[in-house]
Amino acid sequence: MPARTTRSQPAVATPPSLAAGPFFSTAGQRVALARERYFSQGVRPTGLVSEPVIQSWARCLGQHREPGEHIAFDPVTKARIATTQARNRQLLDAAAQDLSQLHAALVGTACRAILTSHEGVVVYATPASTSEGRLMPIVTRVGVDLGESTVGTAAPGLVACTGEVCVVRGAEHFFSGIGAMHCAAAPIRDARGDVAAVLDLSSEGEMFRFDAASMVSLYATGIENRLLEAQSREHVLLRFQASPTLLRTPLEGLAAVAGDGRVVWINASGASLLGCERATGGNVCCESLFGLGVDSVLALAHEGRTQVHRVTSGLSLWMQAQLPDGAVARRVTVSVSPVAPMPAVPAVEPAQPVTPTQTLEATNRALIERTIAECRGNLSSAARRLGVSRGLLYRRLRAAEATQVNLAEGAGFEPAGGC
Repeated sequence: MPARTTRSQPAVATPPSLAAGPFFSTAGQRVALARERYFSQGVRPTGLVSEPVIQSWARCLGQHREPGEHIAFDPVTKARIATTQARNRQLLDAAAQDLSQLHAALVGTACRAILTSHEGVVVYATPASTSEGRLMPIVTRVGVDLGESTVGTAAPGLVACTGEVCVVRGAEHFFSGIGAMHCAAAPIRDARGDVAAVLDLSSEGEMFRFDAASMVSLYATGIENRLLEAQSREHVLLRFQASPTLLRTPLEGLAAVAGDGRVVWINASGASLLGCERATGGNVCCESLFGLGVDSVLALAHEGRTQVHRVTSGLSLWMQAQLPDGAVARRVTVSVSPVAPMPAVPAVEPAQPVTPTQTLEATNRALIERTIAECRGNLSSAARRLGVSRGLLYRRLRAAEATQVNLAEGAGFEPAGGC
């Protein structure tokens, strides 16, 4: 821990003009008064700075830190750098394209992009020269710890604590020695919904001349979407939005569907469109959320084109589906070949483990039949165990019976187009 310093006077003196009234002409004056009230008078500066900044100041004081301490920004050990880089390799691969585009967008500004792990350690940063200020060349080194416990109040640490987009300007930083920095950061979440990394934009000595919060949020969303895709290569990936022009952009909705029809995760845009939680915990059925069974999702993936579909909420969305990596050829052959009927699982016997050659529809049907068998034919109990309505279960059974009839008549398999 850096050595403490003894303050003989407030870290930031209050300008005499501030005492005349409650209104201030600049943000700097408001922050100066906030620091005076909080650090010297012990008065909570509500309304002068944001609530996340006040809470961060409180945490720093709770750790017995002093605003006048010197911060060295020393890199962590080489062993930790190597471990952090290795642990975040998937993140760095997913972020490479967006970071390159962000670097090009920032050319001509005083801003630099910084990507940290969820612990706050820098894993990537736009290079900065010594002519760009005193602090910028230091904080943009890979391995520097920008967590709140090390550098106090700063955007990366606030995002790690709150999970929300945060901006910290100038003297809002807890330590007065880094008051020349301005930073805006946004979270990058993984398939579990946890903050996996933080993307930060920082500038030294110069306020942002653009909406840094919106900019960093846009690129963080793009990186997050690519990371989610990389973490779900064994699932069917659904892309959806109200406009087809927004597909394959940071604004698209994404959802991962498992072979048994469970929705594993939904990204932030998708959850907003559907009015649901993004971290489903695997307890939500694709059909109850999208109005599509796994057979319909599979058909959408095989057709390989964008289609408009009305989801259960009544909203019409443009949708695409993408099969798991390496599964396209096998599943297309099994699903559409008239001479290769899907394996049938007797309702009275335990289901066999799913093999790579089984289709998603067969897996879904096997799950339903096994659950009904375990419930001794009680459809109401089976529906409750599966987390779906009894009416939906009836429809799935009728669809399975119709498919078996078609196969028996030698008509081949045609994936269902809806529910």
